[in-house]
Amino acid sequence: MTPEQVREFAEHGTISGQDPDAGTTGAVVPERPSSRSARSGTAERVEGHVARNYAPLDVTIARGEGAWVTDVEGKRYLDLLAAYSAVNFGHRHPALVAALEEQLGRVALTSRAFRNDRLEPFAAALARLCGKDLVLPMNTGAEAVETGIKVARAWGYRVKGVRPDAARIVVAHGNFHGRTTTIVGFSDDESARDGFGPFTPGFDAVPYGDAEAIAAAITDDTVAVLIEPIQGESGVIIPPEGFLRRVREICDERNVLFIADEIQSGLGRVGETFACDREGVVPDLYLLGKALGGGILPVSAVVGNEDVLGVIRPGEHGSTFGGNPLAAAVGLRAVEMLESGEFQERARALGAHLREGLEAFLGHGVTEVRVAGLWAGVDIDPSRGTGREIAEKLLDRGVLVKDTHGQTIRIAPPIVVRATELDWALEQLRVVLAG
Repeated sequence: MTPEQVREFAEHGTISGQDPDAGTTGAVVPERPSSRSARSGTAERVEGHVARNYAPLDVTIARGEGAWVTDVEGKRYLDLLAAYSAVNFGHRHPALVAALEEQLGRVALTSRAFRNDRLEPFAAALARLCGKDLVLPMNTGAEAVETGIKVARAWGYRVKGVRPDAARIVVAHGNFHGRTTTIVGFSDDESARDGFGPFTPGFDAVPYGDAEAIAAAITDDTVAVLIEPIQGESGVIIPPEGFLRRVREICDERNVLFIADEIQSGLGRVGETFACDREGVVPDLYLLGKALGGGILPVSAVVGNEDVLGVIRPGEHGSTFGGNPLAAAVGLRAVEMLESGEFQERARALGAHLREGLEAFLGHGVTEVRVAGLWAGVDIDPSRGTGREIAEKLLDRGVLVKDTHGQTIRIAPPIVVRATELDWALEQLRVVLAG
């Protein structure tokens, strides 16, 4: 696409069969909300009975539509987080809500003790999207990662011939794959690890983006390399060009599985169906979640071929809710929405627009910008405040973002956002950085 075509698509592009205004609540941006200090009823919104495992920004959301949310006082905010990419299709997308409501009128949960008529159509569509044979459905992203680890170990013992209980998996520094005890055990984020040991052995961490360090870490007992094609929680860290291709080569050469955690980066976010597509790479296992549930239900999956995913036998792994008919119906509709490629194209076009706007801030309150599709990590100059402080100031101006690792804010709007809405958000960031 030419630059002019990119701008035209970002401004006016629509999803096939969808009203141009559906899911956006119009393109009119709100007046600047009152400051947090002036808001009424703040004390009433304190989460007195909720365990303090989060420190949320001071907003209580009551409704959402498209790229916008509304708080309990009726103030509207442009959502530039999209629930960490779970809301790629926007809040309450009409097609996804229709799939949910239709299935609710039939049956919601049967358990995998029986078959249900929605699971196979969902699995077939997702396998087709991934170019794979089999789908193992779960619920959360962390469950998908845990499942991928079990599959890799089983493959190592049953196919590769690794010694019993000796399997090892190579992972990357700066990773974020979830918060179960196994996963935080191979994280180097002390806030996730400290006080939660002892941890599961069997993981070897190397610098992210260093393919030769991966090669050096592989031994005869290594069964897999588990990486995020783009590290989201670390601040949208994009590896060097060619890294994923080299990882694929190394895994082939050393008879090791390549497991791609595409839970945040996959399903349209980066302007491709998967972040691995940016380098034309196909992993042995895809780990998927977040947007797979359409921003409505927790739906995750491990997707692979028979020679890998087929090592799991009945009774060795399962989930009461994994693959339930309600989740399968919504997941099927989400996959169908990706099949035309229109969401991917929209993310590419809008991402180019966002990049241009963000790069204008370099040297003016921003020290670095990393953009992949409609996903950005923005490093804030410490002289302008911390990432959290910038997020709080943007909240006051009607924009929702999330800070990470001190000086970084992440931007990941629903893909249904409009270019004019991004422009308005960038203007709010300009005002905040100007102080």
